[in-house]
Amino acid sequence: MNSKPNTSRRRFLAGAAGAIAAPAIIPSSVLGKNAPSNRVNMGFVGMGNRGRGVMTALMNHKKTQGIAVCDLHKSYLAPNNGNPQGLERGIELLNKANKKNGGSDTGVKGYADFREMIAGEDLDAIMVATPDHWHALVCMEAARKDIDIYCEKPITHYFAEGYHLHREVANRDLIFQVGSQQRSDKKFRQAVEIVRNGLIGKISKVEVGLPEGKKSPQGDTTIKQPPADLNYDMWCGPSEKLPYMEGRCHWNWRWHLNFGGGQLMDWIGHHNDIAHWGLDMDKSGPLSVEAQNFEYIDELTEIYNSPVNYDVVSRYPGDIEVKISSRNTMGTKWIGENGWVYVTRGKLEASNPEWAKEGFVAGDWKAYHPGAGHQSNFIEGVLNRKECICPAETGHRSATPGHLAYLSHKLGRPVKWDPKEEQAVGDEDAQKMLMDLPYRGDWKLV
Repeated sequence: MNSKPNTSRRRFLAGAAGAIAAPAIIPSSVLGKNAPSNRVNMGFVGMGNRGRGVMTALMNHKKTQGIAVCDLHKSYLAPNNGNPQGLERGIELLNKANKKNGGSDTGVKGYADFREMIAGEDLDAIMVATPDHWHALVCMEAARKDIDIYCEKPITHYFAEGYHLHREVANRDLIFQVGSQQRSDKKFRQAVEIVRNGLIGKISKVEVGLPEGKKSPQGDTTIKQPPADLNYDMWCGPSEKLPYMEGRCHWNWRWHLNFGGGQLMDWIGHHNDIAHWGLDMDKSGPLSVEAQNFEYIDELTEIYNSPVNYDVVSRYPGDIEVKISSRNTMGTKWIGENGWVYVTRGKLEASNPEWAKEGFVAGDWKAYHPGAGHQSNFIEGVLNRKECICPAETGHRSATPGHLAYLSHKLGRPVKWDPKEEQAVGDEDAQKMLMDLPYRGDWKLV
């Protein structure tokens, strides 16, 4: 690991968190800007609707100190709810949060380039809530400075990005939390405990239901000049610079494969993440993946080119079929020889109603409990150096079937997969396409 004041400071914080307090003189080079406090100095990248929400949750931990925010748009209204977004709003909210935590309500710096923020601030951790096509580059920049990372799901836009990123994080012993927050919900944990303790018996099938894609334009799709206070060329970054339209920018970038992965990749880090948890596949994956019945709306493909409906059929060790589909009921359902369990947000059902009762104890195996919540779990991880509930490899593995599905659809055939080596089996063309990073300009990950 590279030597860096932040690394020393984090190790000090981890020791301080578990040690009996004693008088000491600690050099500022170890403690950073907030000596002698043991707060986590954070920077926040992406001040859209989700970014603001996650930032607020991270700042609810009293040991979080917000130092800087980064966004490419100075000020705008969110297309899905009309709330103020962007750099100026982020600075305002972060100053207020710092004051609430006993700090100053001024002093937060704003940046239009994440590289300048990472290089210019004494950061222990960052939040990444950009569009998907930026996740890997921002995370890797932080990782190489030994900065811990909270990143929204899916962890990366391309498979190869996740392949390299989770290895970089592991090699540097960094704390990483993927924003797959369903793992921190008690109903999802209870469902997983029922499955992992064997109550439903040998599993034969898992049904994962995700939303269908957009069937109509989401906002104004008129091609026009970008707003003067948005650096649209940088916003496109490593991806092709498409003509600007409001209905394909903030929030609605998700539906074009240039920037996101459609509903398949937008939600795979939720319900398939839970499916993997129940199958004990956090460090493994399928043996084969086949895309089936991908449906598009022809008149929309110039605006959004992700499928409206889709089926992804995978085979897992133990002869288990996992079907991810927009045609399934939203949520995750494991089906075994002795029964079934179904869970989605706000609902837990089972073939045996007793299993679904609040407080039911399924057995000796217990799911990771995140404590106060998903974002708090990250801050505690930074302080105590304990792995979070959804680390980098877990998030990457949960999203892998989606990456393989798009590859299968493009090739027109199933992809046989070696989950240990993370390689296509006997298919050089598939492996080459999977590891390709078609970045624009001079952008590079590795």
